[in-house]
Amino acid sequence: MSDAACDEPGHGIEQTYELSEPPEKVWRALSIQALREHWLPEAALAGPEPVAVTPGREVSYRMREAAPPYLESTVTFRIASNGAGGTCLRIIHDLTDARFAPLTKAAANHNAPLLRAA
Repeated sequence: MSDAACDEPGHGIEQTYELSEPPEKVWRALSIQALREHWLPEAALAGPEPVAVTPGREVSYRMREAAPPYLESTVTFRIASNGAGGTCLRIIHDLTDARFAPLTKAAANHNAPLLRAA
């Protein structure tokens, strides 16, 4: 298993893993609710059904934090064959809650003038 950094900063967290299992097996673990429940419990989701599916390639779920302020996010799982009989699994986790949007667009210093200490 390997972990890679996000190519596009500011678009959430992106991780890539190389798995030894074939894509068909990984897809079942991602898309069949009874199997998914072992590693991603329904309680962590805003709803049990995926928000988007490309069969055999990509599935997205809406998640909701268990504690206030109960922010919502979307986690997308993309799979592809890695050429060695295994699977390349890419996980993209984006904070999509509308209450968070204004915060993500501001610069680190909010473009405010620098203040000098006396």
